[in-house]
Amino acid sequence: MSDTVYLNGSFLPLEQATIPVLDRGFIFGDGVYEVIPVYSAQPFRLDEHLGRLALSLEAIRIRNPLDIAAWRNVVVDLINANRHLDDQSLYIQVTRGVAPRDQAFPKPEVAPTVLLMSMPLATPSPALIESGVSAITALDIRWQRCNIKAISLLANVLLRQEAVDHDVAETLMLRDGYLTEGSSSNIFVVKDGVLLAPPKNQHMLPGITYDVVLELAQAHGLPFRVGPVSEAQLRTADEIWLTSSTKEVLAVIMLDGVAVSDGKPGPIFKRMYALYQAFKNQVMRPTR
Repeated sequence: MSDTVYLNGSFLPLEQATIPVLDRGFIFGDGVYEVIPVYSAQPFRLDEHLGRLALSLEAIRIRNPLDIAAWRNVVVDLINANRHLDDQSLYIQVTRGVAPRDQAFPKPEVAPTVLLMSMPLATPSPALIESGVSAITALDIRWQRCNIKAISLLANVLLRQEAVDHDVAETLMLRDGYLTEGSSSNIFVVKDGVLLAPPKNQHMLPGITYDVVLELAQAHGLPFRVGPVSEAQLRTADEIWLTSSTKEVLAVIMLDGVAVSDGKPGPIFKRMYALYQAFKNQVMRPTR
């Protein structure tokens, strides 16, 4: 069965969805995006994802093409159109639209291009959760507005490819001696029983899963601190975690070829992973 996408007000098969070559997303990477996990046809934290999308649009001065009710309706309709998939990863992209090539914003303003599509949601396997993954570090070579979920991801692509080239799961980024995030994930560190989280600022994308992890830590009495995490704290960590909408919560057990603690997923990770799965199942799969 062909996947269905939403493009500029219409639902149509993926292979029929096209945009003009002068779309500013294609020409300049002038747009923003969101990725929403969908469990049992239920979008996870939809309002929070749509809120982050609205902030990204505002930051780059693209008018939000839909109000919150319309966004919800489109998301639900697309999920239902792709019910042949199991759990889904729903992708939203909004660009500034189609205009003659000029770096300045088009005048008069043009209609934004709106695309939604779904892919199968691939979360880490039980074996990977049990074993953990390896990662490397690299300098954070990105721009100064990483809090905007922009589609111009070339720096992230290069950093992600470094991980692929080293046969590891992720590249952890360092800027001026401090941890920012991964190429496609937020990063948590555990040191002496305390969960350390880099602060939300212009050098980090404010992750939805990041928020859930901190909410669960607070609700269940796990000590945590939000603040700068130094490279020294990262390299001497008792535990390191990756978090994202698709990775959920995943332990890093090797960093730059050196074992993190004893080289196994740690006890606080195991507790958080269980808490996250229980929360997810309670919210998204209440009948299971």
